[in-house]
Amino acid sequence: MIQRAKIIPQAQGTVLEIGVGSGLNLPFYDKARIKHLTAIDPSVETWDKNKFDIQKLPFNFEFIKAYAEAIPADNNCFDTVVITYALCTIPDTEKALEEIRRVLKPNGKLLFCEHGKAPDLAVQKWQNNINPLWKRLGGGCHLNKDIPLIIKQNGFNIKKLDAMYIPGWKPASFNYWGTAEIG
Repeated sequence: MIQRAKIIPQAQGTVLEIGVGSGLNLPFYDKARIKHLTAIDPSVETWDKNKFDIQKLPFNFEFIKAYAEAIPADNNCFDTVVITYALCTIPDTEKALEEIRRVLKPNGKLLFCEHGKAPDLAVQKWQNNINPLWKRLGGGCHLNKDIPLIIKQNGFNIKKLDAMYIPGWKPASFNYWGTAEIG
């Protein structure tokens, strides 16, 4: 949760959250900075596990069942797009990031927090060897995606990037978080 607290409060204006899941990011949004939050996820079943009274959120909120590869929104309509721990499972990250670029305003920000490819060769070896089984057991989650490279190769300039191992099993605990803008 500490990683979410580092990135989510930076969201502002009209916000899109990709892969809202059960709403774990909701407590970290700064109510003074948020005008409207639209949250998408392909799993209504996961969203239904949320423990929040949506009516009591201190900002306008809307949940939409949707995939990141086909965001149901107009062009250039969001000030901020947030994606946390979802790029690892999105089947077509190139298409998803193309859609994010489409819906993000020209001066908007992409805020991200993801686990991915570790810097240590020994850990990378574990990630690569375990990944085929992990994907099947973890709902499509990849342990070894190079998150900064994926973001850069898909039309974004990373403005701030931090990375570290968080407590836990090393093959699944290397985290990247930061901000990016359309390149």
